[in-house]
Amino acid sequence: MKRKVINSLLVLSLIATAASCKSDKKTETSDVKETRETSSLASTYNVNLEQSKINWIGSKPAEQHKGQISLSESRLSVNEGELQGGDITIDMKTINVLDLEGQEKEDLENHLKGYANGKEDHFFNVNKYPEANFEITGVEHKEGQTLLSGNLTLKETSKNITFPVQVSMNEADDSLILTSKDIVLDRTEWGIKFMSKSFVENLGDKFIDDQMKIAFDLKAYKAE
Repeated sequence: MKRKVINSLLVLSLIATAASCKSDKKTETSDVKETRETSSLASTYNVNLEQSKINWIGSKPAEQHKGQISLSESRLSVNEGELQGGDITIDMKTINVLDLEGQEKEDLENHLKGYANGKEDHFFNVNKYPEANFEITGVEHKEGQTLLSGNLTLKETSKNITFPVQVSMNEADDSLILTSKDIVLDRTEWGIKFMSKSFVENLGDKFIDDQMKIAFDLKAYKAE
């Protein structure tokens, strides 16, 4: 009976691991692409900074942390009820950590921002690179999904990425909501290599995963 329980737990563990690997498929990157031309009839929607955010998750063996990043002035273009383009500016100085408190929270936030002396370039070095940017280059409807493509710029490195989004329009208040599930990125492609086992040898289990996750949660209102 004990062996059956152990075997069952092993099977469940393998299933969970497989499901996790499947859901964490890395988003492919490509070279920077030209921005999509928008119609002269397109309407501008201003992203509401208080109601919008970027969610993030970073992890290492047996531990992960999550947080949010606020936006700076950002706009989306809509024509005949369809998203056409946009430019989203991310305020990197607002990176926060949601699952820690007190000194631990402050220490991790300072490390991510590059405020810790001698550790400025470990992650985002926000004094040198205060903003990140996502510039929409394409919107495609395929197999029941809306696929959004754009140039993501972090620390002056730009890569084009494509990922599924949900876009909804509300005529009652002339608003647009754009959300995504987790977008899995390889941080080293943007030059963030601190404690990466792909670049640093003999880390054992002290490495930080190359994969980081971000997700868009935006609400915008039609400009008057």
